[in-house]
Amino acid sequence: MGDAGATTTRHSDALLVPLERFGKSSPHPRVQNLKAYERLYKKSIEQPDQFWAEQARSLITWERGYGDLVHEGNFKDGDNAWFPEGRLNASFNCVDRHAKRKPNATAIIFEPDEPSSPNRSLTWKELQRDVSRLSWVLTRDFGVKKGDTVVIYMPMVPEAFVAVLACTRIGAIHSVVFGGFSANALRDRSLDADARVVLTANEGARGGKVIALKSIIDEALSQCPNVASCLVFRATMSAVPMQAGRDFDWSRETQKWPAVFTPVSMSSEDPLFMLYTSGSTGKPKGLMHTIAGNLLGAALSTQYVFDIHADDGDVFFCGADIGWITGHSYSLYGPLMLGCTVVIYEGTPVYPSPSRYWEIIEKHSVTQLYSAPTVLRLLKRAGDQYVKSDAVQSSLRVVGSVGEPLAANVWRWVHDVIGRGQIHVVDTFFQTETGSYLIAPLAGTTPSKPGCCTLPFFGVEPALLNPATGVEIATPGVEGVLTIKRPIPSMSRTVWRDHNRFMNVYYNPYPGYYFTGDGAIRDQDGYFWIQGRVDDVINVAAHRLSTAEI
Repeated sequence: MGDAGATTTRHSDALLVPLERFGKSSPHPRVQNLKAYERLYKKSIEQPDQFWAEQARSLITWERGYGDLVHEGNFKDGDNAWFPEGRLNASFNCVDRHAKRKPNATAIIFEPDEPSSPNRSLTWKELQRDVSRLSWVLTRDFGVKKGDTVVIYMPMVPEAFVAVLACTRIGAIHSVVFGGFSANALRDRSLDADARVVLTANEGARGGKVIALKSIIDEALSQCPNVASCLVFRATMSAVPMQAGRDFDWSRETQKWPAVFTPVSMSSEDPLFMLYTSGSTGKPKGLMHTIAGNLLGAALSTQYVFDIHADDGDVFFCGADIGWITGHSYSLYGPLMLGCTVVIYEGTPVYPSPSRYWEIIEKHSVTQLYSAPTVLRLLKRAGDQYVKSDAVQSSLRVVGSVGEPLAANVWRWVHDVIGRGQIHVVDTFFQTETGSYLIAPLAGTTPSKPGCCTLPFFGVEPALLNPATGVEIATPGVEGVLTIKRPIPSMSRTVWRDHNRFMNVYYNPYPGYYFTGDGAIRDQDGYFWIQGRVDDVINVAAHRLSTAEI
């Protein structure tokens, strides 16, 4: 980060793209205009309990209401809790309530790595059936109880979503490990989480290559005496070695159980999942997220930033793997909470050609695409000839980006070439620790500046601090350490079994603030420009790794 007090004009002079340029925005956006955003944002800051209570009533189905207590705790003590008296179930909110209202509507569309392979889909009723059957296996066959941890190490197939939702249905904590991680990384995470059960697949396919997941599992579990059972989904027809007494076939085990499993009643602050992210020491941190806050943050931010209208037939395609926070919040929880159809894609954006994303969008009439700057740069470099703009234009309204700032030239390419000047490009900023957006435009509402993540999301009060003094910077155009002044529901509650580390990393550096680890500039219009990490964690292909891990 540059010297505190150094000023710049390169951001404040950036071109503002007015709303008139976004012709494909919804005719009835969630927030009608910038003034309406400012009013709602002001309420979320000045009357946070009232604001979050209204959103929680609107977006969550509660088994038992949360009463008058919306939030307690603070950053200084690291003891935040939201809706602590409420009870609910995440699987019910993501599946059952939609299965009851529209059982035969499509919940999940799966696109395999090979375009020649048949795609498949699940209705809401079928998703409920598959989640229920796996719930029976976990509880009756494997003895998983509320509060136990289940590790999920799978490719991007519908069964990965079923695995996550089954864990939430029975009150287990899911810990998804990215399918590209090594046996050692899987071992370390399984041991740290004290997982009893692992859910996996025999193989995965990505970019025309086969990933031998079960072989990696076998190597990792040879050093994990805590893992008693491993359920293996046969994603391909290849033979798979099975260890007697530990390994079980997914289809064989699930088929013998009923299609209905009653969701377990959970407290708002019960753990939903732990997700490991890179730390400056090189030892990954198991960040713990809780049920109500994470569901609310994911649903609210998906709805507003992407202008989701599920009942109008919106189809949401997020290219992030379920092993990352974007996959958790915006491939799964956000859209499914809203009852929106989601596309799951197993492969890469450029296999077998750079037209693959656009073919998927055309085939399934995708309305929102969420990707990363790394991917969008790659597609831009491949050439405009691969973009099926006529087909894309027929449905696509919003393209989102996450992981690092989207360069202005790539932003303009997405807007002008992919969207022909009609789609809204939303450059979003959030972290594994926050669970949902900190700063992001609202599609159809926020005038945008290429390369800028624009304005804070509801309930988020950013502050730029002088890194030497900890004093807030009020002058526009001055780079500072980006912090957050008030809690939001979706933020992580702790590092698994290491709350001191949690406090030392996020809350002790600047007491009373949440430390993001990023530098930023606020321009004269109040727009935020992320400048990159101020610690030794770096972004690699939109994924955070510490320098000690590279």
